[in-house]
Amino acid sequence: MATGESEIAVRAEGLVKSFGSTKALDGVDLEIPRGQVLGLLGPNGAGKTTTVRILTTLLRPDAGRAYVAGHDVLGQPAEVRRSISLSGQYAAVDEHLTGAENLYMVGRLYGMSRADARARARELLARFRLTDDSDRPAKGYSGGMRRRLDLAGALVAKPAVVALDEPTTGLDPRSRMDMWEVIGELVEDGTTVLLTTQYLEEADQLADTIMVIDHGKVIARGTADQLKAQVGGERLELVLAEPTDLPLAQQVLADVGSGEPQIDTHTRRAEVLVDTGTKALIEALRRLDQHSVVVNDVALHRPTLDDVFLALTGRAAEEPAQESSKSKKKVKA
Repeated sequence: MATGESEIAVRAEGLVKSFGSTKALDGVDLEIPRGQVLGLLGPNGAGKTTTVRILTTLLRPDAGRAYVAGHDVLGQPAEVRRSISLSGQYAAVDEHLTGAENLYMVGRLYGMSRADARARARELLARFRLTDDSDRPAKGYSGGMRRRLDLAGALVAKPAVVALDEPTTGLDPRSRMDMWEVIGELVEDGTTVLLTTQYLEEADQLADTIMVIDHGKVIARGTADQLKAQVGGERLELVLAEPTDLPLAQQVLADVGSGEPQIDTHTRRAEVLVDTGTKALIEALRRLDQHSVVVNDVALHRPTLDDVFLALTGRAAEEPAQESSKSKKKVKA
């Protein structure tokens, strides 16, 4: 890494990787400033996990170069491994050991003394709210507890960089929010995080910068707000009392909107992208009222990362994000 770039914790330039005739990565560039979170988004098979495996020295790229904590991934793999930890999609814990024993074992594998390994295990069990279950075999842990134990194991050696490869996949909403809190605490402590996820709300909540990858290429990058601005406008949604009024609502929304209205007969919902926000909402309601159409619910919201993902990749994310109340203005009709 060039002198004067010590504020960059992770940098990759022109990463290429193929598996047979399939090009998993096709010239990927990225960088993560120290103490920040880069959210790596993309559909299954886009190249997210391949990127993580290269940066953590588990794969060699066919071309390109990468640096982690100032160390060359190819030329200094041992130094990189000492600077980084990986928590994958599936919790890597020994089910026959207790929570405390799992973390103690990791500490010893890192070369810690017995006393230091026990102390670090106690510290992390407390931080991840596992103290009460520390003497239970991990096979009796819930999915959320196993995931927290796995992340605790990744932090035993106090790494400068943590790679989280879809860390909340399969967790219930409560466990997912717990993990978000833990990741936020990591960043507050100065840890740099590379986060791959299919949960768009997760990236919206946690990432300082988001990079969208598809078919091995980076197709967009920026903050969540910058990416949403690329979509433009706001989305106007109407829920009607009667499904028979949907054709008229579709016509009205086509007149006030800037795109093709979407209709869902099952939910009696009609929606369209609008450029004029509240003005379009008022005009739509005025026209529908003239025809005595009863509107049960109205919503006007900014584009979400799901909208961005759909616009960029041509398909929705595997796990659609739930809109936060901050991004949605709702009016009861």
